[in-house]
Amino acid sequence: MIDITYRTVAVDSINVFYREAGSRTAPKLLLLHGFPTSSHMFRDLIPLLADRYHIMAPDLPGFGQSENPAINSFDSIADTIDRFTEIVGFDRYAVYVFDYGAPTGFRLAVKHPERITAIISQNGNAYEEGLSEGWNPIQAYWQDATEENRNALKAFLSPQTTVWQYTHGVRDETMVSPDGYSLDSFFLSRPGAETVQLDLMGDYKSNVTLYPTFQSYFRTHKPRFLAVWGKNDPFFLPPGAEAFRRDMPDAVIRFFDTGHFALETHAPEIADAIGDFLG
Repeated sequence: MIDITYRTVAVDSINVFYREAGSRTAPKLLLLHGFPTSSHMFRDLIPLLADRYHIMAPDLPGFGQSENPAINSFDSIADTIDRFTEIVGFDRYAVYVFDYGAPTGFRLAVKHPERITAIISQNGNAYEEGLSEGWNPIQAYWQDATEENRNALKAFLSPQTTVWQYTHGVRDETMVSPDGYSLDSFFLSRPGAETVQLDLMGDYKSNVTLYPTFQSYFRTHKPRFLAVWGKNDPFFLPPGAEAFRRDMPDAVIRFFDTGHFALETHAPEIADAIGDFLG
């Protein structure tokens, strides 16, 4: 039996919810989720790894059970998660990044390369060739931040779009539990959530601006790196996964026949890949 605990910790002015599992003497593994979900996305993965690793999975500020931040930017999210790792005693750890968790985790790696033992990226992008045409409406808002372009992004927050993100590219949609997308839709409907998410879509351009910085970190420090990628992802394309080898020739790239939320259908396979990779 694996004991998973659920706690909230004050990180400066924000209460951050997190899941914790595994022995505190085991190697540390930080799990960072993406849009529009929460640490709930790791519900199947955590029990498969907690016998070997000390796992922390926070809800990013503005997501899940964590409070909304005063400033909705990826810099502020990374600063909060950086402080979170210090408060919970994660001084040296491997980091699993997905979607929005990738620019968060990569910022931590650039700031504290000595703390990172390995990186596992599940559809967590750092190269422009990884961005699909699905980003066009968001990029239009980056280029011209009109109210019309901002309002167009509200379609990404609808329950229908959330279900589509979970099921697109999946061989059998009956394998996808409704729990994940139903919970995400609930959190997206909370007061203030729309503003947070639209602000972050606008600020995602800061991540693309930082791609050369992230790539320089990869080239300079060459961290142990594993990509576990849903190859049918409509937002982050397989060339984005392959590109990591350009800066880290020893990176391990694994593709799975599924979509954006690969853990919904391939948690055991991804857990095995992580176990083989981390040892």
